Amino acid sequence: MIVDCFTHIWDSPAQVGLVSDARRGRLKFSLSGGHEDKAPTATSHQHLASCEPVDRAVVLGFKSRYLDAEIPNDKVAAYVRQHPDKLIGFVGVDPSSPKEAVAELRRGRNELGMHGIAIAPAAQDFHPCQSAAQRLYEVASELGMPVLFHPGIDFGSATKLEYARPLLLDEVAREHPDLKIIIAHMGYPWVQETIVMLGKHPNVYSDISWLLHQPWQAYLALSSAHQYGVIDRLLFGSGFPFTSAAHTMEALYSINHMCHGTNLPAIPREQLRGIVERNALELLLIRTNDQAPQRDIDRALPEED
Repeated sequence: MIVDCFTHIWDSPAQVGLVSDARRGRLKFSLSGGHEDKAPTATSHQHLASCEPVDRAVVLGFKSRYLDAEIPNDKVAAYVRQHPDKLIGFVGVDPSSPKEAVAELRRGRNELGMHGIAIAPAAQDFHPCQSAAQRLYEVASELGMPVLFHPGIDFGSATKLEYARPLLLDEVAREHPDLKIIIAHMGYPWVQETIVMLGKHPNVYSDISWLLHQPWQAYLALSSAHQYGVIDRLLFGSGFPFTSAAHTMEALYSINHMCHGTNLPAIPREQLRGIVERNALELLLIRTNDQAPQRDIDRALPEED
């Protein structure tokens, strides 16, 4: 089964804190892998076309009080309900407001049918190990909802990189061994920290979304994961709308072009195919054909202060 573990839809890139103001001096990636001087569009029609090569695709909600940005969970859920055999929703929550985050988690699971959580500490101005966030992880673990951590480095200059490093999740993985954790983009630019986390914690995974934009960096990351023996912990992700699933697959299968004519080691093709075809839903214990009983959800959620 091919599962795209990282995609977005939005009405405007401002919903994730992205702006196309040329004064920012930033270039955005196009679907073809080239560069554009503005952020890409991400309509549901474009998203569905990008998802055509995959069996299932995760659509992420997003909320940041710090950036005053939001992809509403209701919008994501409504879109997912239109294509229930293709799409899976992850509820976007902002742990910097703990009561609101827990309430939205309750609503996302009970009412919207979401199956995971999306968090971006650097874009939400919180340390991933702070007590309010730990409370949220405990609830997510009880509900069997994996948590995806977005490094957030591409959300603009206001993000706080000191909260983005993958090693900050070491305590989270230790304290919540039953919680499935996904580090997006292989934690770029801290790829080696992500590889160490994958080797240390059986409950930690990472996706390759966005990484294939930079072939040399992608080769180094994937080669290191292979040599460290953790490439089987990598999940497929396109990073739509910055690229498509088809383009990501093509770039992944072509990655060994980087070492042709050199003494650099090639990454076994079966390992690359394993990333694409890995059943992430099974590994993350996501079951989309049932709903957790209401009493179990309520029991897992702590009383609000």
